[in-house]
Amino acid sequence: MINTVTETKRKFNVEEVRKDFPILKRLVNGKPLVYLDNAATTQKPQSVIDALTHYYTYDNANIHRGLYFLSELATEQYENARLKVKEFINAISASEIIFVRGTTEAINLVASSLCRTKYFREGDEIIISNMEHHSNIVPWQLIRDRKNINLKVIPINDNGEIQLDEFEKLITEKTKLVSIVHISNTLGTINPVKEIIKIAHSYKIPVLIDGAQAMSHLKIDVQELDADFYAFSGHKVFGPTGIGVLYGKTEYLEMMPPYQGGGDMIRTVTFEKTTFEDIPRKFEAGTPNIAGGIGLGAAIDYLNQFDRTELINYENSLLEYATNRLMEIEGLKIIGTAKKKASVISFIIEGIHPYDIGTIIDTDGIAIRTGHHCTQPIMRRFNIPATARASFSFYNTKEEIDKFVESLIKVKQIFAS
Repeated sequence: MINTVTETKRKFNVEEVRKDFPILKRLVNGKPLVYLDNAATTQKPQSVIDALTHYYTYDNANIHRGLYFLSELATEQYENARLKVKEFINAISASEIIFVRGTTEAINLVASSLCRTKYFREGDEIIISNMEHHSNIVPWQLIRDRKNINLKVIPINDNGEIQLDEFEKLITEKTKLVSIVHISNTLGTINPVKEIIKIAHSYKIPVLIDGAQAMSHLKIDVQELDADFYAFSGHKVFGPTGIGVLYGKTEYLEMMPPYQGGGDMIRTVTFEKTTFEDIPRKFEAGTPNIAGGIGLGAAIDYLNQFDRTELINYENSLLEYATNRLMEIEGLKIIGTAKKKASVISFIIEGIHPYDIGTIIDTDGIAIRTGHHCTQPIMRRFNIPATARASFSFYNTKEEIDKFVESLIKVKQIFAS
């Protein structure tokens, strides 16, 4: 039966949206906060903060184990959050949604669990790319060293784009997994993951997608992508820290052994043998971040108020405006100029270290990120030590970008004198 009810969405208005995020009202160094570090973490709407406060004030109890009112209430809220995630990314079943601490743990879960099976054998290969976050490099290096497998790297061009033709050349009969970032946290590049997945699947190779950045900038449909695994962090999608999601196709999750052992993931325990719960609880040992799960559900509720296309279009307008304004500054070079980008801009200014840029503009209340952004291979690829990075969300404004540019001009004047 087709649902003909059309849900009324909240009309996007940036000034009204900004009222939902209390931190945007604060002053930094006596000036209004201009928060442009959304690639590191997003700010939280009041509704998410209220959900956390309400749980700890009125509903705090452990889940799954208690027969009393508070425990059953907390369990219901936590499992409802799992259902919200399932709908948000269009998974087939809520059992495909594993709650973890974040993207990093999600990738480590897959790597560690597969390592405990006979899935990887000596000489097998894993393919990643030159633009991966350290979280999608180091876990595979650990597996490489334990299993004596090979790690292959897809090169990127000078614009910061995956070289797809080179990707297919890397695939051999030994290739067992492709693990790749959806949106680069440093370059802003939106990778053609659907095409990458299609190519990999033509060789019967599963694909893990690091969606840490993509979840807040794109509408994700794991069935449309046909991703075998998709990982993201709650704190980058307006939810709490310490909560994240690993989506996995049932066929893989059922084949994989537990990642950790402990309470809540078992059926029976004797000193001779332990039997495990079905997915997803098989992978969720111990007391979870209950408040975090509930808070993530609240963040999804907040986003679901809007037509996501409106938010995406607005962020794209900020990216275009900021790019044009930054290019007005003599000596400034943007690192990462892919045709398809999210609202992330990494840049350098000739003769000025990124740390100095970040420190000086902080005096104007402007928060950006400086450093290698946990992507040291990208820095080596472009032969630079670090970049300054501004990353935008739908609560940012063109007026904030103007303040940012004015502050950068002041930095140049300081160094010129």
